[in-house]
Amino acid sequence: MIVVRRQPQPHVPQYRFRKRDKVMFYGRKIMRKVRLLVTKDEGASFPRWPCCEVNQFCFIPYRILRFKKESPTLQPKEPPPSLLEADLTEFDVKNSHLPSEVLYMLKNVRVLGHFEKPLFLELCKHMVFVQLHEGEYIFRPGQLDNSIYVVQDGKLEVCIQESDGTEVVVKEVLAGDSVHSLLSILDVITGHPAPYKTVSARAAMPSTILRLPANAFQDVFQKYPETLVRVVQIIMVRLQRVTFLALHNYLGLTTELFSSVSEDCSIRSKENYILPVRQTPDPCLLHGKVTLHQVTAGTVVSRQGDQDVNIRFVISGMLHVYQRKIDSEEETCLFITHPGELVGQLAALTGEPLIFTIKANRDCSFLAISKSHFYEIMREQPTVVLGVAHTVVKRMSSFVRQIDFALDWMEVEAGRAVYRQGDNSDCTYIVLNGRLRSVIRMDDGKKQLTGEYGRGDLIGVVEALTHQPRATTVHAVRDSELAKLPEGALTSIKRKFPQVVTRLIHLLGEKILGSLQQGAGHPLGLHASGSKWDASNPASNLSTVAIMPVSEDVPLSTFTLELKHALCAIGKSSHPALVLTSDNIKQQLGSAALDSIHEYRLSSWLGQQEDMHRIVLYQSDSTLTPWTQRCIRQADCILIVGLGEQEPTVGELERMLENTAVRAQKQLILLHREDGPLPSRTVEWLNMRSWCSAHLHLRCPRRVFSRRSLPKLKELYERVFQKLPDRHSDFSRLARVLTGNAVALVLGGGGARGCSQVGVIRALNEAGIPVDMIGGTSIGSFMGALYAEERSYTQMRIKARQWAMNMNSVFRTILDLTYPITSMFSGASFNNGVCNIFKDKQIEDLWIPYFIITTDITASAMRVHTDGCLWRYIRASMSLSGYLPPLCDPKDGHLLMDGGYINNLPADVARSMGAKVVIAIDVGSRDETNLTNYGDALSGWWLLWKRWNPLVEKVKVLNMAEIQTRLAYVCCVRQLEMVKSSEYCEYIRPPIDRYGTLDFGKFDEICEVGYQHGRTVFNVWCRSGVLDKMLKDRQELCKSKLPGVSIPVALPNVLFQIIALLT
Repeated sequence: MIVVRRQPQPHVPQYRFRKRDKVMFYGRKIMRKVRLLVTKDEGASFPRWPCCEVNQFCFIPYRILRFKKESPTLQPKEPPPSLLEADLTEFDVKNSHLPSEVLYMLKNVRVLGHFEKPLFLELCKHMVFVQLHEGEYIFRPGQLDNSIYVVQDGKLEVCIQESDGTEVVVKEVLAGDSVHSLLSILDVITGHPAPYKTVSARAAMPSTILRLPANAFQDVFQKYPETLVRVVQIIMVRLQRVTFLALHNYLGLTTELFSSVSEDCSIRSKENYILPVRQTPDPCLLHGKVTLHQVTAGTVVSRQGDQDVNIRFVISGMLHVYQRKIDSEEETCLFITHPGELVGQLAALTGEPLIFTIKANRDCSFLAISKSHFYEIMREQPTVVLGVAHTVVKRMSSFVRQIDFALDWMEVEAGRAVYRQGDNSDCTYIVLNGRLRSVIRMDDGKKQLTGEYGRGDLIGVVEALTHQPRATTVHAVRDSELAKLPEGALTSIKRKFPQVVTRLIHLLGEKILGSLQQGAGHPLGLHASGSKWDASNPASNLSTVAIMPVSEDVPLSTFTLELKHALCAIGKSSHPALVLTSDNIKQQLGSAALDSIHEYRLSSWLGQQEDMHRIVLYQSDSTLTPWTQRCIRQADCILIVGLGEQEPTVGELERMLENTAVRAQKQLILLHREDGPLPSRTVEWLNMRSWCSAHLHLRCPRRVFSRRSLPKLKELYERVFQKLPDRHSDFSRLARVLTGNAVALVLGGGGARGCSQVGVIRALNEAGIPVDMIGGTSIGSFMGALYAEERSYTQMRIKARQWAMNMNSVFRTILDLTYPITSMFSGASFNNGVCNIFKDKQIEDLWIPYFIITTDITASAMRVHTDGCLWRYIRASMSLSGYLPPLCDPKDGHLLMDGGYINNLPADVARSMGAKVVIAIDVGSRDETNLTNYGDALSGWWLLWKRWNPLVEKVKVLNMAEIQTRLAYVCCVRQLEMVKSSEYCEYIRPPIDRYGTLDFGKFDEICEVGYQHGRTVFNVWCRSGVLDKMLKDRQELCKSKLPGVSIPVALPNVLFQIIALLT
């Protein structure tokens, strides 16, 4: 018998079809039939009804059934499965049309770059199969390691021999992986093979191995000399970005990575000094490219982080090379460059920033070749790179040579899982380039996002150190490069260098402390020192943003330039933002930059731009070109830009995007003219799209919609960039959202005391504090909605005062009285008052992102409303028990009450929605805490005597109504105390305790109290630096604590200089 097990389906809310909905349904059905009767042709056999009688007849059902024009509602959509799920298809060998040995070899030689088909086939000719028995060695200590060994089946162990003669397994290699050292391969390529006395590899079980000798690359280089520079350069990049990043930045090793080398060189002429080292057959190549420099003692030749570094050859004196320690300003000397030695060649080869500082501690003379001249020499004579690369390898210590066997460089395609929940934790990963997402599967089958990781972040270290199974699944959001540090290698390093343990403890301590302070976090990965990640905001550490148009009418170029201008105000980085388009890519890097053969160089160059800039903006083409595909592949977040004045539609690019499993978050951006109408029909834009994480309305300057030629456009924005951007503009809001620096305003409930919030908002505007998000509860939801809709204090005050005066009307209040079964008032008058202010406005149509808090008494839960009818949810959030009836949610029929019962000051909600700083204005009533201790029993007669007798001392004891009220607000009070003690919240409470909950007639007085208190508070913030800290970039706040982090100061024209020269 076959048993079919049903897979658990994700929970989908089941909305009830209520009785009143049935009545409305059949009522509309009747009206449709009536319209059909009215629209009969004039030639019908029966006479037509008079128009006025028809209208009266049609109006009767509307009066009886109370029909109203209903606005469309946002359709509930779950995030696409690709957002939280890794691809189920892994590296599939069985279903491939290629032999397994070819697939495995192709996978492992990719570490040396992209090889065209003829090159790869040439390499395959040199493959050799090797059968190994258990315990049989591939190579022993002292034997040459001159090959790449790929495991086809079985398992290999890489061992390091310690000083006491014992062997330590630093890496286990399974099917599909390889044993190799890129430094060993480079030795063979440069003609300096050397045996290693401490490294060996053996079979842990019977295994089949594919052996590719390094000599095969020499044959390929002879036939295809243009690939020589590329392969050597990739090895150098891997050495700097993988080995040094892992061993220095995370494990704190410095001098342990280098060895001192001394060479004797004969000095004849300044060109001949470099000639033997360069292996340049034609000395004429050096004419005019070598300059002589003489510096005095104490001169800093180059600083750590510099980009445009020359290659220097010391003639006399010495150049000392220093590197800053990770957690201090102290510098340590790595090595000394003596006469006849080179320095700076690694940065010249890789194009990466300089990883150390070069100083002359005494008078020194040296020759220098600029990077551009060095590239010209390589164009004429590619073999020059071999001698330069060999001088770099000779600087590496024996320890680095050992670890080079254990460290792996991985390329993970978008959607592929790095590891899955429950896997064994046998290694730690470092993100070199790209973006990863961590997802945990709950016991009920639901998946939850726990973190996103960017360049430089460390993943899986806690599980690896504690030997626990993987607690989450980590997959690539986009194409990513990782460094893999096996557990055995980490154990060996800790044993050899005990200070590494201190460094790891420091990293773990920072993570634990950060989790405690944030109140949330993901304890299974470590973000880089100075990382922009915030556990409560997945978009806080974005590095790349792709910008796509809905249609060709969208002014995408001006939009991108406006956004870049706004990003200039974020932080004080010399390179806050970079805009990349297909045109400037081709201008800077050549027309062949997007060809597949240059895949690695393009990825490396783009990765360098991410390192150097706060954020990189990828402006796509209007069609699906190779550049558009590259933009999507590189994006951490995709902005879909449309025109709010046009009919809601889905663009061609979006339709193509839907067919691919794009895991980057998508946001809809709607542009509006300054003098155009208010936003509307946003819900239709959103319903047309499968899933968007957010949307924003931007009111654009007139220059955004002006039509100019490209030269005039550049001239215009050159003038614009000379001015500081307006921090209150919508583009500045978008810039703060993308960089994780959003400022939220949260308004609490408190009845008429909430009128003081109008005055505080006035003071907020005068102090120049921007607001990027608004949330509110009860009266706070009303005031917040006014500001989110108007963005003007003047208009907000007019409407707030009008509503407050209506609330103070006794006549309206008496007319709304009803039989008190559910509440004292029917709520009709209150509904009309709120509805007259906001009309049929939808939450999605507000200028500023906005949310409302209500209490769902049907589900006994807090509800956060970010879409739907604005006035209804404001009314629900202001429904005080006993006074107003609960409001029925039009979506699911749940009964909604005042949000103050569950969260009267929802700063935590704003934080979870991405705010870096939350300004919380509390206007709630304060409970009396100095109560009488009456003992274990309480007599009501005794209380009555105390109350009526004027001669006895009065007692403070709660009555039944007060006890019930306090019980209702227990959860709210606890939440309020947590918010007040949090680091992200700036708590403000105006002195409004003397005003009652229903003192709406004192609107002007209460508003002025709030204004004066707000002015005082914000002036103190300005003087004490709170305001500067609030507006400071999150990344700079992190890096200010870590002086060892440096930022490059110049835009390089790096790896693609070689492309331009070789093509």
